[in-house]
Amino acid sequence: MQDRSRPVPPSPKVLSDNTRRAYSADWTGFTRWCRLNGATPLPPSPEAISLYLGHLAGSQGDGRPLSLASIERRLSGLVWNYAQRGFVLDRQAPLIAAELTTIRERMTRPPARKDTIGTEEMRAMAATLPHDLRGLRDRAILLIGHAAALRRSEIVSLDLDGPDRITPAGAQLRLGDRPLEIPRATSERSCPVAALESWLRFAGITSGPIFVRISRDGKRALAARLSDKHVARLVKRTALEAGLRPDLPERERTRLYAGESLRGGPSLQD
Repeated sequence: MQDRSRPVPPSPKVLSDNTRRAYSADWTGFTRWCRLNGATPLPPSPEAISLYLGHLAGSQGDGRPLSLASIERRLSGLVWNYAQRGFVLDRQAPLIAAELTTIRERMTRPPARKDTIGTEEMRAMAATLPHDLRGLRDRAILLIGHAAALRRSEIVSLDLDGPDRITPAGAQLRLGDRPLEIPRATSERSCPVAALESWLRFAGITSGPIFVRISRDGKRALAARLSDKHVARLVKRTALEAGLRPDLPERERTRLYAGESLRGGPSLQD
């Protein structure tokens, strides 16, 4: 006689070897999670499955949540594994469907707007940098980028046509085919042109790319133009070290700032 307490699923489809191995790994991962969280894998529990899906969408302890496609594929693996054991896992069960909807909405939400950086915040960020060659370069990057409201790709594309382009009035730079003039600020400590002068003097740059790489020992400016990724890392690092937005957790603070954050900044005038 058929056991009515144990629903009989439809005949499982034939799987390729690769899919079978993947589904087997899915079951191993799920049962491990059950052991660690005091849940039982059998019989299928929509509550446990929904919690597990939420776990997959979180950091999982290593900062790497699974993609929506990977989560849905793992759910398919659990459906198949339950069928092999004579159970039906209804992926349309309300708890499971609701959790998938929540995950889908969270993962397809537009990215958070990057915070723009104000004058006082920029001064605090620049103050975190040392006074060695890298610090001089990075301070000039921040202050020039902020004063001219440049994208990170534009900052590393700046060129100098000669030493006479730096005058008492300001700096006359070139961004591709167009000129870019940056006036001096009244405060020396936050003046983008003064910061640029210091960097150019100690780096020995009189023309060509302005922001370049530095040798491993930190003593020489190289010929290679700097990558725009450095600007993004620099903004995030100095924003954290300056203590911007202390009301937010560090992970959220990191997400708020990027190279484009400089674009919202006004010129640094005291």
